[in-house]
Order: sequence, then structure tokens, then C-alpha cells
Amino acid sequence: MLADSKTFDLRELLRSGGGTAQTRGVWIALILLIAFGLFRYDNFGSQYNVLSFLNFNSMFVLISIGMCFVIMTGGIDLSVGSVAAFTSVVAALLSSHGLIVAVPGGVLAGMAIGALNAFVILRMRVPPFITTLATMLAAKGGSLVLSGAETIGVDWTTNFTRLGMGSAFGTIPWTILIALAVVIVAWIILERTSLGRIVLAIGGGDEASKLMGLRTERAIVFVYVFSGLCAGLAGVILASAFGAGQPLEGVGWELTAIASVVVGGTLLTGGVGSIPATVAGALLLGLIFNILNFENGRGTISLSAYWQSVIRGNFLLIVIVLQAGLLTQRKARSQDG
Repeated sequence: MLADSKTFDLRELLRSGGGTAQTRGVWIALILLIAFGLFRYDNFGSQYNVLSFLNFNSMFVLISIGMCFVIMTGGIDLSVGSVAAFTSVVAALLSSHGLIVAVPGGVLAGMAIGALNAFVILRMRVPPFITTLATMLAAKGGSLVLSGAETIGVDWTTNFTRLGMGSAFGTIPWTILIALAVVIVAWIILERTSLGRIVLAIGGGDEASKLMGLRTERAIVFVYVFSGLCAGLAGVILASAFGAGQPLEGVGWELTAIASVVVGGTLLTGGVGSIPATVAGALLLGLIFNILNFENGRGTISLSAYWQSVIRGNFLLIVIVLQAGLLTQRKARSQDG
């Protein structure tokens, strides 16, 4: 499975996120925004704010990583937000059995929905957009049925809440370490294995990949199951961190994931993608809202939470327009050449 015998290098992981102008741009924007926050706000760089920010955004990093793999194949997964809500309910219902049952139960529920997506796309030849739209609605309905349209409190007498509320070494939240582990594994798969090359090849041209003898169907199954796994894990963290399974949560999470992936330089048409840059994109979007909260606290502005959707939507639109312009320029240059 491994493409070569090179050893894992964290520095190379960071370098792999800066291959194109757009991926370099997201890192520059993230650094500038962090510098702005440190300069303007007294407690911006405090341990509490940094860990709270990373803890909360670990869920969005997870679903963005899963979405990145899907989009690199030229597909889309609109179900991730509803799957996260569904798995949060599943995990909450299983929380009386502790972490050893609730965590695998929630993750497996997400993977099952991902496997269903892959089956419908491959065997029934239904486009990913329609397939995942249907499973989005099904997962949303399923979470409401299981919960009776109410939040489901977790069992506080077990160790389930340690995942979302506990810390390693008394300092770093487990959620951050889990998200970091998934990021590293995802990067290794994409950059170091033949599976990663097949994923990119499918996005570059599915039919051409099949003619080359590549096992494209296995790769497509992997990306949707992996996306379900990431969404399921995000849902488990949601239930553990907030003490309840929340069937009405997850609305718009798929758009946040898509925005993070696209901002990170992954083409919506597939064939190009970066795990580190996707993480940077997710953190950049989260940091924008973190800074807005600081501004609200200073009384400079007064924006409700609804403005987050407005900002996120416009931000995504601008990036897509810029991406389309870059693609047009590349095609023009290739035709002239």
C-alpha cells in the first residue's frame, strides 16, 4: 500500500500544504489574522482562548478532512452535518455504556451512512449531489426519530464526557489530539500511499483512471466511508463536549466543510487537494468568527450569530469565483501553448 519507504516527517506535512498560490495564500491569511488578533486583543493569545478555539473547531477540522477526500475525487458529501447530529444522538443513547461502546457506536453509525452513499453512487449510478442530499435528509429525520425531536442528555455517571471535556496531561484537550491524529493519518494516506494517488487520479478523470487499470471503485468507497467516519467522530465529540446528543445541530456544517476545503485550494472539480491547507482553511474560518466575538466584546460591532452564515457564504462565493478565474486563465494559457 505504501508508495515508498520514506519516513513520516511533520515538516514535510506542513510544506505539502503550500504547493499552489491559493494554498500559500490561506497560510498567509491565517498568519496575518493571528498577528492581528495578538496585536489588538489582550487575551487573544491566552492559553484559555487558544485551547478553547482549537477544542471547538476540532469538529470542523474533522468534517473538513473527510470532505477534502470526497471533493478530490470530484464528488460532494452534503450529509456530513446531519450525520454528525445523528451520531451525536447515537453516542448519547449509548453513553450509559461508557466510552468503549459509545465512541465506536457513533463512529460506526457515521461510517455506515458513508458506505450507503458509496453503494448508491457506484451501484445505482446516482450522482453524489443527489445521493448525499437524500442521506442528509434521512440522517436528519433519523436523529429526530431516535431523540423524539429533543436533546438527549448523556449519562454523566460514566466516563463518556472525558472525551470532550477531559485533557491529556491536564492541559491539551483530547479532542485536539484526536483531530491532530486524524489529520496526520489523512496526510499519510494522501501523500504516501497508492490510494492517495488514485483519489487524485479519479478527480483528474474517472474514465481515464479506469482505463489505466486503477481500482477507482475501492477509492470511492474509501472516501465516502472516511467522510462518514470523520462526521461520526465529530458527532461523538459534540455529544461528549456539550453533554447531550443534539438532533437539530449540524445545520450548515456541510457548507463550512466545503468552504474550508475550497479555501484551502482544493478544486471543486477534483484532482487537486491538500490536507494541511484544508486544516488551515477550517482554522481561518473559525478564527474570523473568534475575532468577531472579541470585537463584540469590545463593543466595536454588534453582530448576531446569524451573521456568521452571511459571512461564510460570501467568503465561499468569493473564493469560488477566484478559483474559477484561475482555471479559466490556465485553460487559456494551455490553449495558447
